[in-house]
Amino acid sequence: MAKYSYYPGNAARQSCLEVEDTIQPMASSLGIQLIEMPGYSSDGGDVIKQSNKFLQLVLNARNFAIAEENGHDIITACASAHGNMSDALQRLQSDANLLAEVNTTLEKTTGKNFSGEIQTHHLLHVLVEDIGLDTIRSKVTNPLDMKVAGYYGSMMQREGFCANDDPFNPSYFEQLIEALGGTPIDYDSKTASVGAPSLLTLDKPVMQMTAKVLSQAKSAGAQLLVSACTLSHANLDSYQNKARKHTGKDTNLPVIHLSELVAFALGYHVDRFAQLRTRALVIGG
Repeated sequence: MAKYSYYPGNAARQSCLEVEDTIQPMASSLGIQLIEMPGYSSDGGDVIKQSNKFLQLVLNARNFAIAEENGHDIITACASAHGNMSDALQRLQSDANLLAEVNTTLEKTTGKNFSGEIQTHHLLHVLVEDIGLDTIRSKVTNPLDMKVAGYYGSMMQREGFCANDDPFNPSYFEQLIEALGGTPIDYDSKTASVGAPSLLTLDKPVMQMTAKVLSQAKSAGAQLLVSACTLSHANLDSYQNKARKHTGKDTNLPVIHLSELVAFALGYHVDRFAQLRTRALVIGG
């Protein structure tokens, strides 16, 4: 069984409880053990570093130290969290002086120390590379049978952050959707930002960015959008009407999380999946 220190991110246990409903049974079915990180904190959400970059590094180093105490690499279902952690990890592992400075603060405030040995992984990359598409395909009991667009987001689409996927033209989501019995829909803005960290301060441009992703996915034929970022999910789902009013674009599209998609195809939450399928057929592309 593959073991990972599970980092829920900033949203999964707050505004995205459906992630918690689905990621645990999904992981169990696929031989993944999610080990809790006791006392984990926010990764900074790409917000804290705007005013204090060092603080964001310390926050992430503390989480890394907790994962090291667990003895396992980190896994998260949030692209934003993965991007923030990967950036912090890259900085700390490439600069011994910075790591020492961060550890000095970490030891004084928490008594912890980060040696620099662990790695962070996004759920999408673990599913494709570590579990494998053939294994996932063999466990599907409720094929998607829908046209599905994957949303990667921008935070993990950097060299070294997206495992062996192409940072500029990724295909892991599309490969996974096909393995789950769906028809993958490609569209130009699948790696574009929807400005989630700026939602409360830059309303109009954020709504324009959100509308672009939703409308392009729907125009390409998607009946359903699946997000690999729990932080961006609110923009794509809860703010659809506001994005439409700001832009006049068609943003009406069902949106779910990556863990939901996989869990549904593996046979969990049958009633919820049936309701989603009906909604997708009614308002999808």
